[in-house]
Amino acid sequence: MTRKVTTVRMPDELAETAEVIARGRGISLNALVVEALEAEVDRVRADDEFMSTLRSLAERDREILDRLAQ
Repeated sequence: MTRKVTTVRMPDELAETAEVIARGRGISLNALVVEALEAEVDRVRADDEFMSTLRSLAERDREILDRLAQ
């Protein structure tokens, strides 16, 4: 699996808290962030209203791209 490197900027207090949580769980800060993002993806996938909004945005983008391609 390929990986993408991303820099995350967060307030110092949140970073310190996340580091303590990661150490307490015996995982890296990176693993904690990945787990949190995976949980958020699962949450929004289960949110019908969000998914409907996302589909509408994707359809609008597709229409704009089709117009540009003409």
